[in-house]
Amino acid sequence: MNIALVTGSAGLIGSESVAFFAEKFDLVIGIDNNLRSYFFGAEASTDWNRQGLEEKFSNYKHYKADIRSEEEIGKIFAEYGADIKLVVHTAAQPSHDWAAREPFTDFTVNANGTLVLLESTRKYCPEAVFIFTSTNKVYGDTPNYLPLVEQETRWEIDQNHPYFTNGIDELMSIDHSKHSIFGASKVAADVMVQEYGRYFGMKTAVFRGGCLTGPNHSGAQLHGFLAYLMKCAITGNHYTIFGYKGKQVRDNIHSWDLVNMFWHFYQNPRAGEVYNAGGGRFSNCSMQEGITLCEEITGNKMKYSYAEDNRSGDHIWYISDLTKFKSHYPDWTWKYDLKTTLTQMYDNISKRV
Repeated sequence: MNIALVTGSAGLIGSESVAFFAEKFDLVIGIDNNLRSYFFGAEASTDWNRQGLEEKFSNYKHYKADIRSEEEIGKIFAEYGADIKLVVHTAAQPSHDWAAREPFTDFTVNANGTLVLLESTRKYCPEAVFIFTSTNKVYGDTPNYLPLVEQETRWEIDQNHPYFTNGIDELMSIDHSKHSIFGASKVAADVMVQEYGRYFGMKTAVFRGGCLTGPNHSGAQLHGFLAYLMKCAITGNHYTIFGYKGKQVRDNIHSWDLVNMFWHFYQNPRAGEVYNAGGGRFSNCSMQEGITLCEEITGNKMKYSYAEDNRSGDHIWYISDLTKFKSHYPDWTWKYDLKTTLTQMYDNISKRV
């Protein structure tokens, strides 16, 4: 039997992974205990998404387990053993603002949880491909020291800089910068996934995401920028822009496009690889530009205000360079541009709210 195991399976990337791999594997095992509702409140609960997966996919089996528990995770891995051919680890505490409230919770979920999963994979299914969703926050605030130029609606990098054409590549240092507590816990997990590939020879890959987005995102103020922005545009709730004149730039990758990257890696895996994963020059926007798009799609004027203080460690400009991944997997490219993604969000969130 060929089994794919997905952690954080009711979240954005996890649920997209379940839907994608349910057609390609005999069984998809999901692990998710809805900690997102603890992090961000009832509005961010992923229970609706879990229920939908269980109803739609007959070959999906859900476990409400905690990735920090060696005992709980070990039992699941022991039950299926070498039949597990793919592990997609998306479970996380994902907010750098929230992490400062409970550093121990943040670190144990992000770092210890990843170690538990890596060691269970090594023990019970060492030939499996292990994929980890990391974050561009592992680079800390180093991107803020690039030569940035203020334009009418966004910050942009100087056109003479090597990053101008394609964005930031994997050679940027992850050292000597302010990461946020969240960023530091993800660095620990990121490096450990690399190490299990390099030291133990396992087929592991780190995907350092820009803004991961899509119609199944349970957006909240502290996490899920585009989803929360669209939710506010639909409901008329107030939105607060934090710093940088609302011109801070993010690249945005649709959850399906990211999971399709996972699929390409799975078919021809490598050991201890690192890839930047985002919308790149294909799909990105500033906060101001995102608001304009949401207003255009919903037909509503948004209610928002500006707070001068930016979030600590936040990026002013970040666009991912996917040249390395594309060179390894030339058949992959993006499918969903920003406007298509936002329109899907509008349709989905409208039904839910």
